Amino acid sequence: MIRTATRSDLPRITEIRMAVTENVLSNPAKIVDAVEYLIDRDGFWVFEIDGVIAGFSSADPRDGSIFALFVDKAFEGRGAGQALLARACKALRDAGHRRAWLNTGIGTRAERFYRENGWTEIDRTDTNEITFNRVF
Repeated sequence: MIRTATRSDLPRITEIRMAVTENVLSNPAKIVDAVEYLIDRDGFWVFEIDGVIAGFSSADPRDGSIFALFVDKAFEGRGAGQALLARACKALRDAGHRRAWLNTGIGTRAERFYRENGWTEIDRTDTNEITFNRVF
């Protein structure tokens, strides 16, 4: 089940985000302002399985980006990622965007996930990141 995230979900969201072994944050403090902005404006969602937050996603209507999408490894393969991606894209469409974009690490499971879901590579950076685009 997907629902809008609240500030009380932040400890579990942080736990999931910090447990990843790919797309690791070099400085978690850098995202605090963006997370608080999005969570306070209903731009952040969690996917629950049996009452446990299995993953989360967020979309930023200011620039049309998928800001984050992460699923706890213990819950992978159960549809959480697909559902969270669809919810984030819907929010961007509802905000008037005709496309969405995101960045992820090159050679990661996330890269494969977005390619398998029809996202198009539009750029690579010298910091080992790839930018994807999806037109609605």
